[in-house]
Amino acid sequence: MALTNQQVATKLEEIGTLMRLAGENEFRARAFDNAARTIESLHDDISTYIKDRSLTKIKGIGKSIAEDIYNLAETGSIPVLVDLHKRVPEELIKWLDISGMGPKKVYKIHKELNITTIDELKEKVKDGSVAKLSGLGEKSAEKIMKSIEWMEKFSERCLISEAMEIAEPMYGFMKKQKGVESIDIAGSLRRRLETIGDIDILVGAQSEHVSKLFDAFTGHELVTEILGRGETKSSIRTESGRQVDLRVVKPEQFPAALMYFTGSKEHNVVLRQRARERGMSLNEYGLFKLSEKGDTDFDQPVSYTSEEDIYKKLDLHFIPPELREDMGEFRFFEKNEKADLVEENQLRGILHAHSTWSDGKFSIREMAEACIERGYEYLGLTDHSKTAAYAGGLTVDDLKRQWDEVDKLNEEYAKRDKPFRILKGTESDILSDGSLDYPDDILEQFELVVASVHASLDMPREKMMDRFRNAIKNPFTRIVGHPTTRLLLRRGASDMDMNELIELAAEHDTAIEVNANPHRLDLDWRHGRKAKEVGMMSAICPDAHTIDGLDDVRYGVYIARKGWFGPDRILNTKSVDDLLAWLKDRN
Repeated sequence: MALTNQQVATKLEEIGTLMRLAGENEFRARAFDNAARTIESLHDDISTYIKDRSLTKIKGIGKSIAEDIYNLAETGSIPVLVDLHKRVPEELIKWLDISGMGPKKVYKIHKELNITTIDELKEKVKDGSVAKLSGLGEKSAEKIMKSIEWMEKFSERCLISEAMEIAEPMYGFMKKQKGVESIDIAGSLRRRLETIGDIDILVGAQSEHVSKLFDAFTGHELVTEILGRGETKSSIRTESGRQVDLRVVKPEQFPAALMYFTGSKEHNVVLRQRARERGMSLNEYGLFKLSEKGDTDFDQPVSYTSEEDIYKKLDLHFIPPELREDMGEFRFFEKNEKADLVEENQLRGILHAHSTWSDGKFSIREMAEACIERGYEYLGLTDHSKTAAYAGGLTVDDLKRQWDEVDKLNEEYAKRDKPFRILKGTESDILSDGSLDYPDDILEQFELVVASVHASLDMPREKMMDRFRNAIKNPFTRIVGHPTTRLLLRRGASDMDMNELIELAAEHDTAIEVNANPHRLDLDWRHGRKAKEVGMMSAICPDAHTIDGLDDVRYGVYIARKGWFGPDRILNTKSVDDLLAWLKDRN
């Protein structure tokens, strides 16, 4: 099998970890760690060495580890890793998720107390057995128990909206502290992933300010537990259960550190490879020239003042954080100065929102006025259709009364200095055969039809595909809502081929929305490149059931940008006249 550098490095890291969990020699485990780091930063393709069986030519790769890699390429497995998985209980691996529990500590507790599960560990903490072990004590035992309780209460990851609620006030607070010369949010949150693990904040400051910065950070009102404090990093737990890490680096190191701690890991590997190809070494401390032997020469730093400068040294234009996933960005930014990505201030209206006519919490007027306050020019009102009885779906008679209300409001809003328009729409249920749940003579009277699946989410793949194919081809469907039906951290996507549906949507001039509700963020950004390739239109839709829900568009913008959507392919960047023309004019 063809292997990437990252795939090999990951397997070697796993071996090192499992060796420690099995109580094996630390020297052997460290050899696998070192080999993993060597291959991860290798500027050549590992497959070339595998093909030539010349892995031992790489410094740090001995004959034994080379044979393990050859086995992986030839058989898809490594005998030593297979053996370790047999010897190390799966439950024990879960202990590594407990804050402060490294492989050595896990093995010590497991071996000395003869326990394997987290439930057993809890019991041994409660009866005092863990605290009595040498090198642990009461404080360590308490920390272990607290971490287990947090793990049980909170998911390992959280929604991006939940992470923002913590990161933004913490960022704002730290930005005001004396000595802070640079500050930014890093990690997966800066890359705008839909779910977040730990929250990373990076600060550039002189060394004399570090201690007081950590004092301020660990003393913040959101902090419920201090997980650790070192010379360059402190970690805390917030009242919501999230871990926040603050790293402080020298101001001159900040751009390189921000790039490194933003990631992704895959993106960073390519950056380091590009640096070596140009006679340099890139790491979290900076950009340096290579010595004659090919090592990092810390006495020869390469000057830079920003991330843009570092990318320029690597013959790249600046790559926005959202796109740093090693999914085509390098090829694009070698040639292009910038990607035309949608901005939140380019949205001119709200599409896909609900009122008290179905399951919304505010009246049409209240939702419209909230849109006006936010500077929008129109509201696409899309209350649920009749099949969604659980959500107060509208009958045909209800619709006619609602349209009368909309007509009166539009007449009023048209007389304002800045006119506002409410579009008559629906979120029509896609039935099991792919048809919509209003008759055609009603559907043709809507200005906007969002077609969504809300029931029978686990249909077999081909039946679900037929269901969506029929809905996309329906001449009245203008936008497909939350296409995969997923709810983040609650349920996965329905079984279907999104690439085919994206192609079909582009062919039939049907848009597929980016549902901005933080629980959905659906269309998934990973399908964005396919959508770009075929020219599929989208819309950034909050699916708002409340006034506050209108503001979820920010998360939709994050995902749209991450999916390479420019404003030209987002319907609600259009003026109301241009939007209505698009909605009526179907190819």
